Order: sequence, then C-alpha cells, then structure tokens
Amino acid sequence: MRYRSKTLAAWMTLALGALGLHRLYLYGRRDRLVWAYPLPTLLGLLGVQRLRALGQDDQLAWLLIPLLGLMLSLAMLTAIVYALTPDEKWDARHNPGQAVRATGWGPVLAAILALLLGGAAFIGTIAYGGQKFFEWQSESPPDAPRDGQRP
Repeated sequence: MRYRSKTLAAWMTLALGALGLHRLYLYGRRDRLVWAYPLPTLLGLLGVQRLRALGQDDQLAWLLIPLLGLMLSLAMLTAIVYALTPDEKWDARHNPGQAVRATGWGPVLAAILALLLGGAAFIGTIAYGGQKFFEWQSESPPDAPRDGQRP
C-alpha cells in the first residue's frame, strides 16, 4: 500500500479541491464522491463565463456562480480538516500498518491559506447571492402598480 501524505493532500485540496482531485489521490477512481465535484464546479465556471459575455442581466449566471463559490468553500474547508488532523489519526485512516510520520509546518501553512481563501470565497458567495436575490425581489413587472398607486 502506498503512503498518502497529509501535506500533499492538504495542498492538493487547496489547489484542485473544487474538482475533487484530492479524493482521487486519497481514495482512487472507485470513490463515488469524487465524481460529484467537477459538475457543480464547471457549472459555476460556466456562470462566470456567461456573466462576462452577457452581462449582469443574465439570470442563469446568477444561479450558477454561487455553485462555484460553494465548491471553493467546501474545498477550503476540506483542506483545513486534512491539515489539522493529528498525524496519528491521519496515518491510522490513510496509511494503516505504516509508521507514523511527522508532517511539520506544510499542513499548517496550507490550513492558514485555506482559511483565508475559503473565508473570502464563502463571504463573497453570500454577498453575491444576497445582492442578486434582493435585486430580483425589487424588480417589478412594468405594468404592476407602484406603492401608493391604484391599478
């Protein structure tokens, strides 16, 4: 059985976690959850592309962009969990029967960066989604009466 490094898993999750490649490293191709990551991430990227091409009035982009933010936030949370898992528990789960290896500062630095990026992605997703929701709520059909006006 090959050794699975906690440091490499944390940094891989930080860099490519939204696509699920960290799960391929840890669990292999037979992991069913790995195949659930790329679709929402790619749909979110499609939303960003539509927003850039069609402008802020594209309602499909409003729905797709938060998927990207949520997948990035999930990846950063996963990187933090991997990085802060004690070495003994990590090796018992991912390297059974092998000697425990000390990881050093690599995972700690990954956790710090993941906290920074994940917080920014999550707060940005909440702000974007909230803004678009309230913009949608404030829009009224052209024939609808305004407050204080009779139909």
